Amino acid sequence: MSELWSHLVSWFSSHGVLPVLQFLHLEKLAGNPADIAAALLIASLQLCIIGFIFRPLESLIPAEQWADRKLTKVDFQYTLMMLVGIFPLFSFLVLTPIANYFGGVDTGVSDASASPLAITHWLPALKEHPFALFFVYYFIYDLVYYWMHRMQHALPWWWALHSMHHSTRQMSCWTNDRGSPVDGFVQSMVLAMVGIVMGVEPEQFAWLMLVGELVQNFSHANVRIGFGPVFGRLFVDPKFHRLHHMLVDPTRPKLHNCNFGQVFSLWDVVFGTALYGEPPRPTGVGDPMVDDDNNHGLLGLHWNAIKRFWGAIRRPAGWKLGEVAFGPNYAPIPVDQLDLHALAHHQTVPLHGVDGAAPVVTHTTVSEGASSV
Repeated sequence: MSELWSHLVSWFSSHGVLPVLQFLHLEKLAGNPADIAAALLIASLQLCIIGFIFRPLESLIPAEQWADRKLTKVDFQYTLMMLVGIFPLFSFLVLTPIANYFGGVDTGVSDASASPLAITHWLPALKEHPFALFFVYYFIYDLVYYWMHRMQHALPWWWALHSMHHSTRQMSCWTNDRGSPVDGFVQSMVLAMVGIVMGVEPEQFAWLMLVGELVQNFSHANVRIGFGPVFGRLFVDPKFHRLHHMLVDPTRPKLHNCNFGQVFSLWDVVFGTALYGEPPRPTGVGDPMVDDDNNHGLLGLHWNAIKRFWGAIRRPAGWKLGEVAFGPNYAPIPVDQLDLHALAHHQTVPLHGVDGAAPVVTHTTVSEGASSV
């Protein structure tokens, strides 16, 4: 199987990638064509798994019934545009020069070629056990992702970007790739740096991305599937992650700050953010400034996220840890200053701005007594 994959990558590199790079005069700038070919093939594999496995499951065992799927269209478009998972890989390749500072990526050929911070530098026996090495890589990578994800919700300027991912009202197998390119770039830089420090090769990194992306495509799917009381405490399943996307309950306003794990729910259990046993809840956001993403197409919702980001990053409030909504001029407003019950009952709520901005009157519509910020 490995030999077949190598032949496929080699053929596609020579007959597909290299001619395009030569036509664009990028062959000396774009990195190893074989790495790009492998990434494109892995992304194609991911698209096939989502389209031919996860998508049919949504029709067979949906977590919630939709009259139509029109709100998932933009998520599908964005997944295709980003070619699922390629963005992190290219960030990794862009950071390759930095890897040289650490001694270069670990090729497994000799100890001299290994980064002094590489896993195999400290545990050389793992070179003889590639599956064990991959698990160690992923275990560390997933822990970093967990804490990064928590920061995406806690740091207002980062939430301004990440909120685009949460604004979707119809969570589906395509939702995972719905996100601001700026948010994706920051994530990619963090994860790529971790890969470089661990001594992960580009192709290994691509497979790490594939595993993470596929798990997240599945965990976002609109399916009523759980892994049970044992495996559900170890791995993220759709029921677990759906609670992460739930609308805020004004009677329990901190309940939604849960289930941040990507692949291992173990991190949520260890760090006290795991939530189990709740019935399925409506998903999306109630903050009108964020929910407005759903009124725009592929470019419009990205522009909304950029406006929130600019409104947050240029203000001191955008750098203070805490949950926020967005008011006039996209100024971040701490959630504890808002009346969540008023939002939940569709009442008019003034969001008082900062920097002398006037209050703005907004409305929101939510279901089952829930609101969100």
